[in-house]
Amino acid sequence: MQKVRVGITIGDINGVGLEVIIKSLSHPKIMDLCIPVIYGSSKVVSYHKNIVRPHEFNYQSLSTATNLNEDRINLINCWNEDVMINLGQPSEESGKFAYISLDQATQDLKNNLIDVLVTAPIDKHAMSLAGFPATGHTEYLTDQFSASANLMLMISDELRIGVVTNHIPLGDVASALSQELIIQKTLLLYRSLQIDFGIERPLIAILGLNPHAGDNGLIGKEEETMIKPAIAELKNKGLLVGGPFAADGFFGSENFRQVDGILAMYHDQGLVPFKALSFGNGVNFTAGLSIVRTSPDHGTGNSIAGQNIADERSFQKALFLAIDIWRNRINYKEDHKNRLKIGTELEEEDTDAGPEEFSE
Repeated sequence: MQKVRVGITIGDINGVGLEVIIKSLSHPKIMDLCIPVIYGSSKVVSYHKNIVRPHEFNYQSLSTATNLNEDRINLINCWNEDVMINLGQPSEESGKFAYISLDQATQDLKNNLIDVLVTAPIDKHAMSLAGFPATGHTEYLTDQFSASANLMLMISDELRIGVVTNHIPLGDVASALSQELIIQKTLLLYRSLQIDFGIERPLIAILGLNPHAGDNGLIGKEEETMIKPAIAELKNKGLLVGGPFAADGFFGSENFRQVDGILAMYHDQGLVPFKALSFGNGVNFTAGLSIVRTSPDHGTGNSIAGQNIADERSFQKALFLAIDIWRNRINYKEDHKNRLKIGTELEEEDTDAGPEEFSE
């Protein structure tokens, strides 16, 4: 089985990103699955390695990703200057190096030097101070790969939750919603479940915006004017969708276990139940892009940075999921090609038969 070249950005150098990266890549079976490519600096990696003290973490330093070693961890030195590390203290400088790491990995992904991207957590304020031109990873990669839309999709063993609106103030959510946007995000979720997760006919639950899903218009009108019409149109397109469901009852009754995917209207409506049920074992996946990007479900962990107690399981799952999605996309393309080939052959057989075969 072909090894997947996994690009890994180090995130904020003052957080737990490199700690969970080092712990994850110290797993003895990792090298059987992929070719890890870390974007950072050997000096910064060595600093964090001395904190973690892994049993096995040997890497090869490179200046570019053009000649990767398939049997070792590859470290791309994106800068050579000395860096002041202040654990637990995000800063303009830490944002600058997180940006450099992400930018070089993104360019290598564009140039097919790596296959997938796994991003360690960044501090959004530090990135802003460093001149980062986007709110977060999702928006940056959507722009870099010229995607018309994206879907922030949280994945665990039990849940797949997408959100219609990403990182916007709660007060702006209702005005940002529209019937068209809900349809667009549902279609992105549906296609991702098919292509990235191999679910041929996914069943999707759509949540309401207001308490009790609006109570037939008594507690807000968005369900009546936008969400229900969107669901009706999606059903007309042949999608298996249901809703709008009141979020509290939907998760409280464990109805989430009966569907393949869930669409929430805003960030916390989806991520609060997700993290309550799956924190530390979840993955953030950006659906709707031509490339595969995943990240752990936690932040920079400033309060525990440098203490060697960060849990690496979420980062490991992000790495494994990126590999799985990459392979699922290849399988989907091959299956689609085979279906087209079979369809073409059947059409040719019908053509070769000639019109007389169907004459009376």
